[in-house]
Amino acid sequence: RPPEAIERDPTRLESLLRSAAARGERTLILCDNTGQLERLEELLGGPRALPDGTVLALGTLTGGFVLEGESPLRVLTDHEIFRRARKLRRGRRFRGGGAIESLSQLQPGDYVVHMDHGIGRFHGLERVEVGQAMIESLAIEYAGGEVLRLPVYRLDAIERWVPDRDDGRPPSLHKIGGKTWTRIKRKTQQAIERMAVELLELYAAREMAERPPYPEDSRWQKEMESAFLYEDTPDQRQATRDVKADMQSPRPMDRLIIGDVGYGKTEIAVRAAFKAVQDDRQVAVLAPTTILVEQHLHTFQERLADYPVRIEALSRFRTAKEQQKILADLMAGEGDVVVGTHRLLQDDVAFKNLGLMVVDEEQRFGVRQKERLKDVKRNVDVLSMTATPIPRTLHLSLAGLRDLTLIQTPPRDRMPIITHVVPWIDEVIRDAMLRELDRGGQVFVVHNRIESLGAVAERVRRLVPDQADVDVAHGQMGARHLDDVMSRFLDREFHVLVTTAIIENGLDVPTANTLIVDRADMFGLSQLYQLRGRVGRSHHRAFCYLVSPEGVTVEAEKRLRILEHHTELGSGYAIAVKDLELRGAGNILGADQSGHVHAVGIDTYTRLLEKTVARLKGQEEAERYPAPDVSMDGPAYVPDEYVADSAQKLH
Repeated sequence: RPPEAIERDPTRLESLLRSAAARGERTLILCDNTGQLERLEELLGGPRALPDGTVLALGTLTGGFVLEGESPLRVLTDHEIFRRARKLRRGRRFRGGGAIESLSQLQPGDYVVHMDHGIGRFHGLERVEVGQAMIESLAIEYAGGEVLRLPVYRLDAIERWVPDRDDGRPPSLHKIGGKTWTRIKRKTQQAIERMAVELLELYAAREMAERPPYPEDSRWQKEMESAFLYEDTPDQRQATRDVKADMQSPRPMDRLIIGDVGYGKTEIAVRAAFKAVQDDRQVAVLAPTTILVEQHLHTFQERLADYPVRIEALSRFRTAKEQQKILADLMAGEGDVVVGTHRLLQDDVAFKNLGLMVVDEEQRFGVRQKERLKDVKRNVDVLSMTATPIPRTLHLSLAGLRDLTLIQTPPRDRMPIITHVVPWIDEVIRDAMLRELDRGGQVFVVHNRIESLGAVAERVRRLVPDQADVDVAHGQMGARHLDDVMSRFLDREFHVLVTTAIIENGLDVPTANTLIVDRADMFGLSQLYQLRGRVGRSHHRAFCYLVSPEGVTVEAEKRLRILEHHTELGSGYAIAVKDLELRGAGNILGADQSGHVHAVGIDTYTRLLEKTVARLKGQEEAERYPAPDVSMDGPAYVPDEYVADSAQKLH
């Protein structure tokens, strides 16, 4: 039979366990995770205070039960005791999604950078005879048709050249032994040095700054974290540890968390904010768009609903009177957490005791706002978050200059988004929408021009007249109206939202799992990637249709194909290699660096950066050994009939 209802009442649970023990019955309580188990133990007065016959264990069941009979057994589950929705999960190990090594992706025709000779063009693997031995080498063409044959054992001397924009313009080839490359390399090294010195000085200044450290986690903190409905990924756990270690040390935190869309960065911000609030310090959460502010407000309110935390939002969705009231409360120390757009950086905003600032997508703010942020950063803890992927190598070489945490494991049960590039054919679009609506989901239709948004909405209405309600949202609507449309979509009051690209940042609608992008050829690669991240945020299979007419430019076609091919999770990296990588580097390194990154390519830039950081920190390599030459009697190569593909050989 079903077990007795506890209804979140620890006293009722305790008396049930005691009376069961008195009758000689056994009780087993299953908890989802160790956090919940410890919380329950604490509520029941600790492991020693448990009545006879009561056992707490880790386990997963949809619901509890009581078995009658000779020796009755009662099984209870923590989510029924606390009345929480049960998320059933398929047991699966996390696989770390590391990035593919750059060189193994080399194709004939790709550009490479040789550390001594500069940019050349890779033609493939060729066999050359050296002495009496036959060895395999990379044929690299330089200016004037000169070909350099690099033995494979000197592979470490080259990097792939990755452009910072897909404008289709090839780089110019350098001359072997010419001065151009030496000049470019020297200029880049000087720029890196300036940036590194500036970052190190900032870092040193912050090392000197002090503030009272935060205490260890409280019981409330553990309780709040264990109530998180999903299981933390290994990277999320690491990020949480990093942030707490920063907060519990006496120097102010300045950490940047980099993670793909939907990889759980906001949850880390919620935990940090809650920790700050418990120590009587206020928290400001800064987001680039009004919609994102509302989204964060919703997340923070939902996660901290059980605790006495006052959360407000400052954006154009609030009237002047409401804003005045919020500002007065912040000054008096009555508001704990305030979420806002750059409105938070204006002069009339003052806090009684600001302890933590969370900045979402900092690169989306303007120069003036960033300057203001720098002033604020001097004495408060700052946690920045971005979804712009950066290569792991760049992350490692920057780690000496900035506190960075990379979140690369996708959430469990997240499935890749199936992406199709199609022309607008009414039947195809109609089928795509009906498939989503039939499973109780919602659809985003994105169009890039406000003027023709109404016409697209009309067309969508005609396709599904009886099955769906359609509404429209764009950035030029009145604040109240936009807020109302978004809230109604979140509450599933209508099924199809026809909108502009304003949804690209952080909007989280788990039930919307089909995205149709009209005229996808008009969007940039990173924008399309961000848009695609709006769907597939739950355990449902998601679909993305990139609609583009016939005869688009070669570049646009290339962009769409890249997205169609890279659907696997965390493929932000592979897409980054094509386009985002450099913008990511620019955002994290500062705008003036992206020109240098473009000149030498990202991998070479990273290598130069690593050396500079090591030198500035006094970790100069003790002795540079000359590059070895390998010579053998007889041939030394992998025969084509054994491995035919040259990329495979390089790997």
